[in-house]
Amino acid sequence: MDKMEFLIQSSTGIRWQVICVLFSYLCYSVSGQIHYSIVEEMRKDSVIANIADDLGLDDKQLSSRKLRIVSKASEKYFYLDLNNGNLYIKDRIDREALCGTEDSCFLTFDAVVEKPFNNFNIKVEIQDINDNSPQFYHNTITLEIFEFASPGARFALQRAEDPDIGSNSVQTYKLSDNQYFTLTENIRIDGSKFPELVLENPLDREKQDIHRLILTALDGGNPIRTGTTLLKVIIIDANDNAPIFNQNMYKVTLKENIPVNVTVIMLHATDNDEGVNAHITYSFIKTSGNIHHTGIFSINPNSGEIKINGNLDVEETKNYELSVQAKDGGGLVAHCTVLVEVIDVNDNAPEISISSLSSPIPEDSAPGTMIALIEVQDQDSGDNADVDCQIIEDVPFSLLSSNTYYRLVLSAGIDREKTFSYNVTIIATDRGTPPLSSTRVLTLDVSDVNDNPPLFFKSSYVAHVPENNLPGASIFSIQASDPDTGNNAKIIYSISNTITETPSMTSYLSINIETGVLYAQRSFDYEQNKEFIIEVTASDNGSPSLSSNVTLFIHIVDQNDNAPKILYPSPDTGGSVVFEMVPFVSEPGSLVTKVVAMDEDSGHNSWLSYHFIQVSDQNHFVISERTGEIRTSRIFQEKDILNYKVVVMVKDNGHPILSATATLSLIIADDFQQVVPKLSNKLKDEETQSNLQLYLVVGLALISFLFIITVMVAIISKCKQPKPLPAFSSLATNLYPPIDPRTFSMYSDGSLPLPYSYNMCVTLDPAHGDFSYMNRSGDIPVENLLDADNTEQGTFFLKEPCPSTEQVMNLPARQGPQTYFMKH
Repeated sequence: MDKMEFLIQSSTGIRWQVICVLFSYLCYSVSGQIHYSIVEEMRKDSVIANIADDLGLDDKQLSSRKLRIVSKASEKYFYLDLNNGNLYIKDRIDREALCGTEDSCFLTFDAVVEKPFNNFNIKVEIQDINDNSPQFYHNTITLEIFEFASPGARFALQRAEDPDIGSNSVQTYKLSDNQYFTLTENIRIDGSKFPELVLENPLDREKQDIHRLILTALDGGNPIRTGTTLLKVIIIDANDNAPIFNQNMYKVTLKENIPVNVTVIMLHATDNDEGVNAHITYSFIKTSGNIHHTGIFSINPNSGEIKINGNLDVEETKNYELSVQAKDGGGLVAHCTVLVEVIDVNDNAPEISISSLSSPIPEDSAPGTMIALIEVQDQDSGDNADVDCQIIEDVPFSLLSSNTYYRLVLSAGIDREKTFSYNVTIIATDRGTPPLSSTRVLTLDVSDVNDNPPLFFKSSYVAHVPENNLPGASIFSIQASDPDTGNNAKIIYSISNTITETPSMTSYLSINIETGVLYAQRSFDYEQNKEFIIEVTASDNGSPSLSSNVTLFIHIVDQNDNAPKILYPSPDTGGSVVFEMVPFVSEPGSLVTKVVAMDEDSGHNSWLSYHFIQVSDQNHFVISERTGEIRTSRIFQEKDILNYKVVVMVKDNGHPILSATATLSLIIADDFQQVVPKLSNKLKDEETQSNLQLYLVVGLALISFLFIITVMVAIISKCKQPKPLPAFSSLATNLYPPIDPRTFSMYSDGSLPLPYSYNMCVTLDPAHGDFSYMNRSGDIPVENLLDADNTEQGTFFLKEPCPSTEQVMNLPARQGPQTYFMKH
């Protein structure tokens, strides 16, 4: 039932274009088909019709019922707005590109709705507008005419092509003004018009051998469109008869599977002339209508036999129009048209496409649930396009037919624990001869419900982590598995409880919630924490969430990170060297002293051994590797030196080995008064050597310093004023900082550290001089020698001012080895 028709007219410049917009709404018929009619070249997003109203659908239910249009070809040109139900133009529609010169042009598609399912066939007729101008294939048409041609002679011309149809196609021809030729039209049986040139006056080649005329083709549109070509008429002698075909139009019917090189038709034209003028040559005329088709056919230029030169495909082209020209030896031509109709054969298998698919399928889905909407199409026609579908496997699914659509529905209950996936093979077979078929395999997964908690692989885990680890490093990985799928199997790890009584466990450990990898937040110290016991929880992401726990024991492994500590001699003596008095009459193997040390590490790392690394004479003393006891190795002689400097190294058994050292001075004497004069003389020699070394070092440093200052001053002299060099008095002050009194631990080898300058004299008797102490500020007389008041070993500190000879001689006698600390 027609409802309305709109006509829109617009003009642009000197070109007029009439766009007729015709909406024809048809009421629903028994077949469920709706017909619309529109004109070509409508603007993009133009409204064609409200398809929802025509289908009787509620606008609010368009999305829920999944209204859509389905067609591979039509989806390129139309689209549907689910908000209002309007059908719109999606892309430019060119009727000539779609249907060529056919009288009727349609685009068809299906409108599909679900819940409940239904589909309607929509047919959109594309009407022609005058959007193409007539066009000659050649810009110049050359025509040869003998000068003996009689007035009234007719010469066939090439017609103009216009893709439009009806009144919009070529209607008439016009020739430019001249005194020799006029134009007439030859209307053939099929209604096509061919222009013919009519000679009005006799020709004289000697006066004018070439005539140039303008041939104009006009269509019947509004506004009228035209096309022109140059008609070049060459006047020649003789040959006054043109070839003639026995028919102006030939029709041939071919099957699309016809073999190559088979003869299609044999054309024949006659010419009343004789000799060369009667020799006819056949050829195809390339026009805009058959330029793409002549490659499929070939023509014998001498016999006029047309053969198949390529494969035919009715799905691409149903009809071919071949323009053939017969030209005699004198240049006269005749034209005819060969129309080839291609008949369909069953050469296309059905095509299966999935319009909608619901996968995975919940395992608790009820039978009858629609799983997929399947569309089956066959590009053939007639019985060759009728298709039947079926499922091959024995699966709990079935197909329900609805025109070209099939619904795949659930026919029985499913259980993911038994089968987690189904492969459904759908075969579509047409009814052609022989029948063709195609298959499509659908993989349907079954989704799970959360009915399994995560499970750890072990009931408990034990990890051993070495101390002093890098903060942020991974120390262990805990894994759990969940037989569910999707979010139900996604596991999140967390530390739920700490059994070890350690405050702020999160400052020590963290866990990656996705991978279960534990990381150390800080470095472990075996001496502080030897073990951690934590409880790890694995929870899935289902609803409701399920979880399980496991206990992790983390044992900290000790490393050798603590060097041995020497307890005796005590490291708290302020840098003093320990002196041990060894009686001159000591027997071999006599205990001199004992070095005592300890290690805070454990196990092998805490096993200590004692070794001499520096000793004046290795043969006088030995040390026990395990106990650290120092004993005499032989009897002392009068010629032996009075004091021995030994350096004891204590090392552990770890890897790498760590160690500590202690320095002792062993003085061989029965009492302190015997050794003081010799020590004084030795100190003077060492002082002289030390001063010489000091002067050399200071001199070298000053020269280097002055050289650097000189270079710097030369570079920056233009920018800054040179700064005065520091006075030698301040330099000397910096070179000799205040002396911190220490023990004279280096008396044996004269290696007292720079820059200390010292001189010592002990007044044991008037012949040996006085005992004095020299610092950088002057001499300080000796006044006293203090006793550390040890009962077993005497410990003396020589403080400034130094004690007198009488004070030294009156020192109390001690039993056994005695230790003296001399401050400097």
